[in-house]
Amino acid sequence: MKKKIDDMGFIELVDTMGSATSVVNAARVSFGKRIEGGLSDKDKSLIKYLWTHKHTSPFRHAFFTFHIKAPIFVIRQWQKHQVGCSWNEISGRYVELDHSIHCPDLWRKSIKNVKQGSGGAIDNQEDITDLYVSACNYSYATYKEMLKQGVAREQARMILPLAQFTECYWSASLHAVIHFLQLRLAKDAQSEIRYYAQAIKALIESDDNFKFIMDVCL
Repeated sequence: MKKKIDDMGFIELVDTMGSATSVVNAARVSFGKRIEGGLSDKDKSLIKYLWTHKHTSPFRHAFFTFHIKAPIFVIRQWQKHQVGCSWNEISGRYVELDHSIHCPDLWRKSIKNVKQGSGGAIDNQEDITDLYVSACNYSYATYKEMLKQGVAREQARMILPLAQFTECYWSASLHAVIHFLQLRLAKDAQSEIRYYAQAIKALIESDDNFKFIMDVCL
């Protein structure tokens, strides 16, 4: 299952280990019990109880693996989420990177007296886009010229901007994914990473039992 983000990015759910039943069984093993199949109303009540009372360890027994294509600045925010997660990313040491950059549809204003975040649209949208694209194109042209002149890929890549797209695999427990979504779906989260969080939520909710968990936890 794959969802496109903007015109170039995407997120794909490539593997799942476990299910909503895994959460219930991880909790019920304390009493030597186990269920098979889907969730009963009793199981759903247990999940609600576990999450409400912060008994979160059972939520670490289901895992998801996503293939992500996103701008580097988005991934750098994302990689702050380390607990219960594993990351592997394409390496500019081994491959020549292509010229794929994220270009915003809208340039937002900075907000005075706010350390992070942004406000409404600035007035000179086209001028900023021209400035931005020109800088990114020049950066990539410099990268290619450095490679042509024999500079190692691992050094030439340093000239590329944070707008450059990268690809990675992200594996995370259900608990880690929920924590990510709680933070990155928030209204004050940067919109560029929020788009990916929305896509992840939609992919997970394609399974009705996981949708129930999302409804309980978010």
